[in-house]
Amino acid sequence: MNSTMVREFILLGFTDNHELELFIFLALSGTYTLTIMGNMVIIVITLVDRHLSTPMYFFLRHFALLEIGFTTSIIPKALANMAMGHKSISISGCFTQFFLYFVLGTTEFFLLAVMSIDRYVAICNPLRYSTIMHGKVCSLLVLGSWLAGFILILGPAVALFVMPFCGPNTINHFFCDNGPLIKLACINTSLLEIADFLIAILSLIGTLTVTIVSYVNIVSSILSIPSSAGRQKAFSTCASHITVVSITYGSCIFMYIKPKGSNEFNFSKSVAILNIVVSPFLNPFIYCLRNRQVQDALRTAFRQAVGLCQRSK
Repeated sequence: MNSTMVREFILLGFTDNHELELFIFLALSGTYTLTIMGNMVIIVITLVDRHLSTPMYFFLRHFALLEIGFTTSIIPKALANMAMGHKSISISGCFTQFFLYFVLGTTEFFLLAVMSIDRYVAICNPLRYSTIMHGKVCSLLVLGSWLAGFILILGPAVALFVMPFCGPNTINHFFCDNGPLIKLACINTSLLEIADFLIAILSLIGTLTVTIVSYVNIVSSILSIPSSAGRQKAFSTCASHITVVSITYGSCIFMYIKPKGSNEFNFSKSVAILNIVVSPFLNPFIYCLRNRQVQDALRTAFRQAVGLCQRSK
């Protein structure tokens, strides 16, 4: 069997309708630009504002960095294909896209679990919070999230990369997703599919379980707070994270719940847009709109920028 026959894959993209594709291109370009800008604002503001030098914002900064990498691994290539009118991607480019997408996505799951643990310690053990969640521990937790994502994906990625692809080479998607890519391999992929399933269980369900257990304990502790103001303040510190968790896990879970029938791939593309485009776009706004400390930091930074501009004149 000749494993070098396929030198590139054809990504069918979103649609064959040119007018609709132009609309998608413009919407995707605008959304991607705002996603990068929004997450960059989160990164910069948590670096420069001393009031945001806490573990929660340390984790948020790394999550924003992950979101930039996650969406950038997919969207620029999709935009380039639409702009230039071709739908091909080299086999090395496809594998690189696949690897970055799954490593960064899996790392996000672990970091979201870490963020939920941070909220658990802050609310359930406030007197020991600074002792438990000190700088070295936070750095190790972030590093552990990155290593977990890399290690879990490395084995299946290498196995997929060495598989022969001898045709066909058409992927009914706008990026090199796992399922469509495996179907194009020329050999039996049942062991790889089982490994992928187990990894999905560990990374998706495992980290979600940690988050749920953390929030069960958090809610229990909050309900025991005697004052309504205290309960409201405690809930407000968790609201943004709960919202992001719901969007991220909800879209990823639906990525693997595909209805039977002819519209299966169209359903996958729709949910992929929610996961790759909408979720990273909304996250900065969720944290800014629901978090008073971030709002105050942005107002302070804006006033300082205006002051500098006025003095320079």
